[in-house]
Formats: sequence, C-alpha cells, structure tokens
Amino acid sequence: MLNLENTIERFKDLLTQNDEQLLKEELNNLHYADIAEIFEALTEEERLKSFNVLPEDDAAELLEFLSPQIQVEILSDLDEEKASRIILKMPHDSVADVLGDLDDSDSENYLNKLPERISNQIRELLSYPEDSAGGIMNSDVITVDKDMTVDEVVSFLRIKAETDKVELLYVYVTDKSGHLLGVLSLRSLFTTPPYVKVEDIMIKDLVKVHVDDDQEIAAETLSKYGILAVPVVDHYGKLKGIVTWDDAQDVVEEETTEEILQSSGIATDVVDEDEILQGPLLMAVRARTPWLLITLVGEFIAVTVAKYYHITLEALPLIAIFMPLLAGLGGNIGTQSITLMVRGLSTGQVTLSDALKQIWREMRVGILIGAAFGILVMFITWGWQHNITLGIVVGSAMALNMSLATVIGTVTPFMLKRINIDPAIASGPVIATTIDVLGLAVYFSLVTFSLKWLI
Repeated sequence: MLNLENTIERFKDLLTQNDEQLLKEELNNLHYADIAEIFEALTEEERLKSFNVLPEDDAAELLEFLSPQIQVEILSDLDEEKASRIILKMPHDSVADVLGDLDDSDSENYLNKLPERISNQIRELLSYPEDSAGGIMNSDVITVDKDMTVDEVVSFLRIKAETDKVELLYVYVTDKSGHLLGVLSLRSLFTTPPYVKVEDIMIKDLVKVHVDDDQEIAAETLSKYGILAVPVVDHYGKLKGIVTWDDAQDVVEEETTEEILQSSGIATDVVDEDEILQGPLLMAVRARTPWLLITLVGEFIAVTVAKYYHITLEALPLIAIFMPLLAGLGGNIGTQSITLMVRGLSTGQVTLSDALKQIWREMRVGILIGAAFGILVMFITWGWQHNITLGIVVGSAMALNMSLATVIGTVTPFMLKRINIDPAIASGPVIATTIDVLGLAVYFSLVTFSLKWLI
C-alpha cells in the first residue's frame, strides 16, 4: 500500500531539485492511479512539470485516471500538438470524456487535429447525452464477418492486438452494413476447430442496450448478466460501441455519489459534483444554497407552529427543553426510511408497485421502534423531573413522532417518483422540514391537552 504522504513529500523534493531523471524513475515505479492521487496534492506548476517528464504513451494512460478539472488544466497548459498526440493514444470514450469538459472552441481545435476517422467517431460520442449508454460507450470495437473461419478470426485478432489499442473482451459479428448479428467469446475461438465458420459458433441471442438508454441501464445489464461488456446499438440495430465493466463501475460510483449528495440537499444538477469539492467557492455555495433556502422556509413554518402554542409554552416553559430531542430522533429515523427507499428505487430492489407493501412494513417498524424509545424516554423523563404525567406526554410524543417520521420517510420517495422527480433530489430537505413541523404540532397538541395535569 502506497504511503501517500511520504510519496508526495518525495515528489515535491525532486521537483524542487529539478532532478528529472529521478522524477521519471519515481513515476515509472508507480501505478497510474497512485500518480493521479499524488497529482491532486501538487500545485498546477508541479503537475505540469511531472506530466511533461512522462513518455506520451504513459501520459495518455495517466490522463484517464485524473479528475476532469486536472485533465482540463493540463491540456490547457500543454502545447496543442503534443496534447493532440497524447489524446490520439487514448480510448475513444476517454477522449470524448476529456474533450466534453473543455470549452467548445478548445474541443474543436483538438478534434480538427485528429485523423478524420477518429475525429468523426469522437464527434458522434459527444453527440449523445453524457449520462446515456451512447455517452459512455467505447466506439472502437472489434468486429468480424459471419462467413470468416475461426482461423481467419484468430489471425485477424493477432494483427489488431499488435496495431490497435482496443478492448479485447468479446468479438462481435456484424453484416457488411454494421448490423449486430452475434457475439463470440475468446474461449469459443480457442476451443473450436480452425475451419469452423463464425456463423456456426456465434451466440445470436445476445444481450444489448440502445444508444439512448440511460447509463444506469447499461451498468445494471452488465451486473445482472455477469458479462464483461455489453454491445450498444442504434435504432436500426447497428453496432455503435460497447460499454465495459469498468465503465459500469464508474457509473455506479458516480450515481451513488450523486444520490448521497442530493439526499443531503446538494444540487448536483446545478453544479458538477467535482466542482463542489475542488471548484471555486461560489460554485460550492451555488450547489448548497437552493435546498437550504427551502429548508429555511420550512423551519419558519415550524417556528410559526411553536408561536401558535405560545400560551402553552408560557404556562410550562419546561416543555421547550424536549423539542431538540423529538426533532433529532424523528429526523434520524425518517432519514433511515428515506435512504432505504431511495436506494431501493435506484437499484430496482423496490418499485412503485411495491409502495403499499413497503409503507406498511416501514410503518410497523416505526411503531415498534417508536414504542420502545417512547417507553425509554417516558421513564427517563419521569425519573429526571419526578413527574409521571410529563413522562407519559413526552414519551407518547416521541412514539408518535418517530412512527409518523417513518411513514413520511417511506411515502415521500414514492410520491416524488410518481411525479417524475428524482427522490434523492428533494427527499432530504422535505423530510427534515416536514418532520419538524408535524413533530412540533403533535408534541404541543399533546402538551396542551394534558396541561391541566402537568401544572
């Protein structure tokens, strides 16, 4: 395991000493993923100096591991000719990702410097939505004709492996117009007599996705069928590219991160998630402010509820000290329910048709947990304040609040999903404000009803 802190210090020392040879040796001893992690801790000048030490093949490999901000930064600082040569050595889908983060004018400059065939393929990738199967696929795919023999295919693959940098996971069979007919596994090629035709051993009933399908569908398809790559076809059944297992891994990580941020009220649809942590401060403010404003409005409603019961508060100020306790536990159990439902809807483990079943299940869970905590709070309050009535009121409010919060946390994602709003976007802020308002209303109603026995 790399000792990152020590390695960064060593890098900085070598950069200060201007010892390019030792720096190059240090870089050669590290994996690209480790170098990318080190680059995060270096200054822009140090990154560029380190990057320029690398041979262009290694520079192209490293570029794939760097964050979009650092990719753009390095390409902007490099000589255009050198940058174009490095880009040319990268897989087409990675090139599309990098160029997609550049300004349109800069992206167009690099595209114009690439060979026309490659440039056209990358332009096509850039034309698809970023979060679609077409947007994440690699268009550089090995295809063979159905009339070829196994021996011809093996010879062809040997030549392709020596001359091109392509994913060699499966071999796809197409007709002369590019329509997808079937797929060959490498195992079948090496276990079949050389004279057998491709048509006789190819799998015709194969799994595929459409260029317009959401990237999550492609990732779920790879996971569901346990395959290393899934072909992507257009409206006419023509093979346009493949989505590989590592693409799917990136999608899952990206979607999970997005869900976590959105459930916390951070607007990833307004600002790219990478900009939130590493971009300008105003970007981070812009991403976090919208739902905070909505929460502010909701909390003012909660304040209004408390004001409505000001006579009760004046009669028994002691009840105010239990408000954070009720809001905190209610919010926590509500967040648990909403997290389970949002994640379940995202992975397909829960569907809209399961709504009533899940609501009924979570309601029972909320009642059981609420009852347990309500009884616990009742005895603690009774022993602390020596007032059994107060204990019963606070304990009952706790039980009701937690049960209600669980139901709200379960129902909210289904409601948002039903009206085509991403549950992760609004669930966090909605649950926080709603539970606070209803929780206070329940608590003050119980206290007001029991006031004559409390004083």
